[in-house]
Amino acid sequence: MQDATPLRLSIVVPVKNEIANIAPLVAEIEAACAPLSPFEIVYVNDGSTDGTGEELAKLARARPHLRILRHDRSSGQSIAVRSGVLAARSPVIATLDGDGQNDPAFIPEMVATLLSGPSGSGLVQGQRVGRKDTGFKRMQSRIANRVRRWILRDATRDTGCGLKVFYREVYLALPFFKALHRFMPALVKREGYAVLLVDVIDRPRFTGTSNYGFFDRLWVGIVDLVGVRWLIARRGAIPTVVED
Repeated sequence: MQDATPLRLSIVVPVKNEIANIAPLVAEIEAACAPLSPFEIVYVNDGSTDGTGEELAKLARARPHLRILRHDRSSGQSIAVRSGVLAARSPVIATLDGDGQNDPAFIPEMVATLLSGPSGSGLVQGQRVGRKDTGFKRMQSRIANRVRRWILRDATRDTGCGLKVFYREVYLALPFFKALHRFMPALVKREGYAVLLVDVIDRPRFTGTSNYGFFDRLWVGIVDLVGVRWLIARRGAIPTVVED
């Protein structure tokens, strides 16, 4: 029988072909989030072909708080995150990447920042320090973030960090598209919510190699950036709504 105690947090983890990283990351999430119990971990298996699904199923047998969603084909990180958020049972959501680069030890601080933040807070965005990527990827990220800040004015240094904590209802109010996870601060601000920032220490992925490359994201990223700027410009003033 499902525990009737309301969940305090849903942790959504999108993964594709991360079989060796599943068990150590689940253990870290459980240890880090123990003070936030009861919580659930929602893994979204985005069309993996390496046994990730079998590894998740094995772990879930002894963990009622571990839920598994599976895409029948690879659809990308933003769609995987959306699947997890739609299925989540808590009003507060944390996300992190499934490769181990995002340290779940920062999740309790980020949750506390959101819950104690000023009225109208909608998102806590992690900002990586001590990046462990290659020099080329760090240069790529710096250029992309500078261009994004210049165009969107979102005052955020690092939207590419997968560590985010937000209210489920805020996320569901955002216009959805395939690169949403990279533009959440700007779009949360577009809806009138405050974005809070927390520095998080980056680390190398546990094992394996990234599923994402530079050139397969470059032109799509430019188009997405233009589209997000258009969405912000077309939002219009947000009125104060009162019920008479």
